[in-house]
Amino acid sequence: MTTTKTFEKDRNSEQPATHTPPIVSPEAWEAAGRQMLVKEKALTRARDALAAERRRMPWMAVEKAYEFEAPQGKVSLLDLFEGRRQLIVYRAFFEPGVFGWPEHACRGCSLGADQVAHLAHLNARDTTLAYASRAPQADIERLKTRMGWKMPWYTITDSFDTDFGVDEWHGHNAFIRDGDRVFRTYLINGRGDEAMGTTWSYLDITPLGRQETWEDSPEGYPRTPPYKWWNWHDNYDAEASPHAKWVEVSDAGEAAFRKPDAEAKA
Repeated sequence: MTTTKTFEKDRNSEQPATHTPPIVSPEAWEAAGRQMLVKEKALTRARDALAAERRRMPWMAVEKAYEFEAPQGKVSLLDLFEGRRQLIVYRAFFEPGVFGWPEHACRGCSLGADQVAHLAHLNARDTTLAYASRAPQADIERLKTRMGWKMPWYTITDSFDTDFGVDEWHGHNAFIRDGDRVFRTYLINGRGDEAMGTTWSYLDITPLGRQETWEDSPEGYPRTPPYKWWNWHDNYDAEASPHAKWVEVSDAGEAAFRKPDAEAKA
C-alpha cells in the first residue's frame, strides 16, 4: 500500500504543512532505490569522464616569480609544492575588510577548511594542498590554532590572486611542476568549491588525477592499483609498499564492488 502523509502545521509555528514522499513497503523501497542507483552510477561515470578530460586540458606556463610569506619567511610558488609534483592552492578570504576579521576568516571559506581531509593521503599521491590569504602570518597562525586547521597557509604579497582569478572570489588553482618549471593546469571556483574537501575531489582536479590503473589517463601517466596505496594517515612513511594482508583484503573488497556491475551487464 502506498500512502502520502501530510504533517500538519504546528499550532505554535508559522511553518506550512509539509507534504512527504510516499510511504511504501520494504520491497517498493528497494525497487525505488535500484532505479535511483542506475542514475547515480551514470553520474559517477560522467564525473570520471569529465576528470579524464580535465587531465587532457592544456597547461599554462607560469613565468612570473611569485612570492609568499610563510612562518619561516619568504617563499616562492615552487616552494609551496614542498618537493611534490602537484600543488593545489585555495584562495581563502581572511584579511581586513572580510566579514569576521580579525577573529575569523570568511564563513564560506571556513566551512570549506573544516571539510579538508587528512593531508597525508593527498601527499601520498605526490600532491600538496595549500591555502593562501592576504592576512599576516601571525593572524593566520592564530586562526589555525583556534580552528584546529593543519593545512599550510601562506600570505599573498603580490598579484598572485589577481593573476589567477581569485582576487574577488574564492577558488582552487591546480599546478604541476617539471623540475623547476611550474604550470597552471586548472581552476575551480564558485559552486565547484562546494564539492571540495575529500582526497578524491582534490585529486580529480589535478593533472595526474588519482593515479590509479582504472582511470582513463594519457599514456605514461603514473598509475598504481586502486586500494593498494591506501594507508593509515600516520603510517605512510613507515610502509613504503602495500602490506600483504591489505592486498588480500583490498582484492576481496574490489571483487565484491565489481560483482554487481558485472551482474548488471550480464
